[in-house]
Amino acid sequence: MFSISTYKPLTDPIETASRDEIAALQLGRLKWSLDHAYRNVPAYRKKFDDAGVHPDDLKSLADLAKFPFTTKADLRDNYPFGMFAVPREQVVRIHGSSGTTGKPTVVGYTARDIQTWADVVARSLRASGARPGMIAHVAYGYGLFTGGLGAHYGAEKLGCTVIPISGGMTERQVQLIQDFRPDIIMVTPSYMLAILDEFRKAGHDPRASSLQIGIFGAEPWTNAMRGEIEQSFDMHAVDIYGLSEVIGPGVANECVETKDGLHIWEDHFYPEIIDPETGAVLPDGEKGELVFTALTKEAMPIIRYRTRDLTRLLPGTARSMRRMEKVTGRSDDMMIVRGVNVFPTQIEEMLLTLDALSAHYQIVLTREGRMDEMEVKVEARPGAGDAAKAAGKLLAQRIKDKIGISAWVDVLPPDGIERSAGKARRIVDQRPKG
Repeated sequence: MFSISTYKPLTDPIETASRDEIAALQLGRLKWSLDHAYRNVPAYRKKFDDAGVHPDDLKSLADLAKFPFTTKADLRDNYPFGMFAVPREQVVRIHGSSGTTGKPTVVGYTARDIQTWADVVARSLRASGARPGMIAHVAYGYGLFTGGLGAHYGAEKLGCTVIPISGGMTERQVQLIQDFRPDIIMVTPSYMLAILDEFRKAGHDPRASSLQIGIFGAEPWTNAMRGEIEQSFDMHAVDIYGLSEVIGPGVANECVETKDGLHIWEDHFYPEIIDPETGAVLPDGEKGELVFTALTKEAMPIIRYRTRDLTRLLPGTARSMRRMEKVTGRSDDMMIVRGVNVFPTQIEEMLLTLDALSAHYQIVLTREGRMDEMEVKVEARPGAGDAAKAAGKLLAQRIKDKIGISAWVDVLPPDGIERSAGKARRIVDQRPKG
């Protein structure tokens, strides 16, 4: 692990600019983005007109609250290219979601958008401690998913040597880490745990690996998981945030010297926190749903996009730009079990305090008659023996004590839960619909 005590942060001037300078830049770019969307995207023109607002109504940053939200449904309703603000011939890249819950959401990029994306990802890597000449092992999936190519272009922009292995082939991932000796790994945190398991299975000491920095995103993860990864690999683990609708990875990133939340690159992305129920804008420091407006995107401007991620905005520390707290869950991932709101991260925080249990888990929801039931499937750590069963009972008790519902905890043997090369499937909801 490289030493934080000798780490010298490298920043762009805008990263340490005054709040007044940042706000002035945001206002100018926000006026452009609203006008660009209104003039060139019929769906936005209709939304603005229906809401009785016009881009000229924006006189201050607070005026953004007058404008309507954009949701995933808007993107699906205008599938495939209806949200583009430039002729399709000027779109040099198309990405999209998997479409597992309906039509995929499609996003487009001009050449300048790709450059902006590479810049913010490079800035994210630099904030993580990465430097030109380091080797970056990119295990995010390549393809329509924005993770792989977003990380790839950003690492190249910074001047790193990139290993574009993508996801899957866990045994080969470990072998190439051993052979190529990368300094950086970029991957989902849940898959990093699968890589950790494979290290141990192959008889390798993960703490002796070359990895110094892990940049993890694409799913919520806890500080307890950070601790396990850092301790197991003797490396720094930092959080990167993004979503394809806004640009992809690189919207925000933790700074390695503080690890106290993700600094949002506010010169390109304007954040708001809203009440998920009413849509009212909440002051900084209050927890709610994160909303983003892109300030510089050409191909597909995005105005007040409801991310469904739950967090809060905090003052900057290592940078002038505001921080977002680690995402604790999603407003649409929230489980309601017998009237109680439950997030997977709550379960994860508890199980990671139990040494006999691994971080591989899955929550299964069923309904017997009129009563919801929650089962937590979790793997025992190798060699845990009877201690794993005792830990399972303790986990069930903690869920009851801290969340207020009874849950059945099923402790499975190692490798008992299906691995994913991408986002882990944390919730299996088998309750009848409707």
